[in-house]
Amino acid sequence: MLQLIEVTSELGAGTRGASLGVGALKVAAFNSGSSFFSDYKAEEVPNFNQHLFTPNTTPSAIRIEYITKEFNEVFNTVKNELNNNSFPFILAGDHSTAAATISGIQEANKGKRLGVIWVDAHADLHSPFTSPSGNVHGMPLAIACGIDNLSQKVNDVLPKVEEYWNGLKSLSKESLSTKDLVFIGVRDTEAPEDYLIESEGIKNFKVEEVIKVGGKEIALQTLNLLSACDIIYVSFDVDSMDPVEVSHGTGTPVSGGIPVKEVKEILNTFAASEKLVAFETVEVNPTLDEKKNKMAETTLPIIEEVASIIANRL
Repeated sequence: MLQLIEVTSELGAGTRGASLGVGALKVAAFNSGSSFFSDYKAEEVPNFNQHLFTPNTTPSAIRIEYITKEFNEVFNTVKNELNNNSFPFILAGDHSTAAATISGIQEANKGKRLGVIWVDAHADLHSPFTSPSGNVHGMPLAIACGIDNLSQKVNDVLPKVEEYWNGLKSLSKESLSTKDLVFIGVRDTEAPEDYLIESEGIKNFKVEEVIKVGGKEIALQTLNLLSACDIIYVSFDVDSMDPVEVSHGTGTPVSGGIPVKEVKEILNTFAASEKLVAFETVEVNPTLDEKKNKMAETTLPIIEEVASIIANRL
């Protein structure tokens, strides 16, 4: 059974409004006559967004103490749904909580090798020691992989931040291997992330490659790279798409993104894989959308099709 999980936290984002992403998708569904939100049962994860109004005392990892609470909620929800033989189809606000999704998948699948496919404009490999912004939505893969990247350190980190950070990294008893991570569409990185991508040999299918050979072929190559993995999780950040074609309705839009047609081919190919055990969509932000609700209106039919393919094979 496919289970929608709504995560409306935006504690990890640098701009406000990602918590409204799920609502924007529901508006798009209502206006288009879509039955998506009635076809599948949904569970809403509690959020701690009230702490957006609490003065921040951890500049290298903003609001990490409250993000820790959110992580535990997401971790337990994903783990429990998988243990109940449901397929977690997560609609989330900012991207930080994807690390908790990964931990929940690992906890429910002990002994299985997890592959992660990150369809995103950003690598999200920063830590509190390297982040130029302190926004935790730029850190989920460093959390999942247990990476501090101290050789690239640029920030002094408070002891309490380091304690919370270590807690997030240890939410799952095993770290994700960078060998089991593939990027698609990453095009906006900083030097500490570039260092990790190169030193760890993380594959990034660039937008030019996607356009040249097509989304389906890139997806098949990705699955081949992860052929040794027992299970797979796909994280789809809407900023992977081209903002000129869609809109700037996401927290950190980057020019030169993947065309919508190719995104559909990529995600539909992953959806058909028997190894796929969880899927996540993040970072729809209607407050930044210069075309009213265009980002949600574009994203909805993409995830509708993905969900249908998954549901039909379950």
